[in-house]
Amino acid sequence: MTTQFEKDMQSPHKGLFLKVRELLLTMDGIEEIQKNRITTFSNRDGGICHLRTMPHGIDIGFLKGAKMTDEQERLTGTGKAIRVLALSEFEKEVCTFYLEQAVLLNR
Repeated sequence: MTTQFEKDMQSPHKGLFLKVRELLLTMDGIEEIQKNRITTFSNRDGGICHLRTMPHGIDIGFLKGAKMTDEQERLTGTGKAIRVLALSEFEKEVCTFYLEQAVLLNR
């Protein structure tokens, strides 16, 4: 069975996926877990987000996204918990803004 991570590595958006992955892994205490259906990132306080390639680029799904401040109005979703940041290019400042919030919400 091919994992989602293996599929992401074959995607035309592999480079974007790897840039966001690298940013995540440089954050203090964040670890990657490659599951069959998704690649997730967590720290000692629990899950932070998942990452996967999509036809448009990549999606970062924030596990506590509904509690995040979205002053940039970039998050999508209407569920009770998860919000998604869709990217078609690497935007370090945008990623950092949301990732830092996600880590703080985890505490």
